[in-house]
Amino acid sequence: MTAPARPTAPARPTAPALLTAQGLSHTYPDSSTPALRGVDLRIDVGESVAIMGASGSGKSTLLHALAGIIAPSAGSIVLNTPAGPIRMEELNENQRASVRRRDLGFVFQQGLLLHELSALENVAVALMLGGTPRPEAELAAAQWLARLGLAGLEQRRLGELSGGQAQRVAIARAQVTGARLIFADEPTGALDSTTSAEVLDLLLDSVEPSDARSGGRSLVVVTHDRAVAERCARLVTLSDGRIVSDEVGRGADRTADAAAGAQTAGERA
Repeated sequence: MTAPARPTAPARPTAPALLTAQGLSHTYPDSSTPALRGVDLRIDVGESVAIMGASGSGKSTLLHALAGIIAPSAGSIVLNTPAGPIRMEELNENQRASVRRRDLGFVFQQGLLLHELSALENVAVALMLGGTPRPEAELAAAQWLARLGLAGLEQRRLGELSGGQAQRVAIARAQVTGARLIFADEPTGALDSTTSAEVLDLLLDSVEPSDARSGGRSLVVVTHDRAVAERCARLVTLSDGRIVSDEVGRGADRTADAAAGAQTAGERA
């Protein structure tokens, strides 16, 4: 008997997407083989999306293009921000860096934190780069570290933290600016299974539906681990630079419950 087909991703909402990519293609200067081939992808407010694929499938290139780390060779990327829509492919490197600093958050496999700074300073610097005074930035950083279970560890440097604690610092740094879209590139790849589950829980907890009090927050995770990917609301698989499937993940129920809760809260407000 043939196994039932896995459900495909649900119909997209009619509200404007948080981020929309159309016809994304990219070829690196030192290669003749395209890393991306006409990718279309929509990320809505309040959803978690996992991007999977084998090595060389284009998943990291897609994340880098969506996040403005690289400019695609062709195609368009529109990021909807509180100040209005931004066409990322039309920006120069300095302008894209400004968008990344202001509107996006990042968590990487090794954290990419500054070893000479304390946990508090690593989080606060994300605000200070945007012009926030140091005392205000450090107060916000301390609040985020406490929220993520790191109260009392603010002055420790990375060498004094476990791998899981360091990733919590990275998650705090990604969220302290109020970014509505968090990109996580193999965030659990260097962690043991227990710590990996804890870090993934924190990332998924960061996803917020839009309501009367919040603009919402979305999460995009690049991973090679299907168990990690399936905990997201959507699982997008790439092969040879193309999306070959867009499936419902186990996190879809969690997203729907959160959206329903936000709607109820909004009605009571």
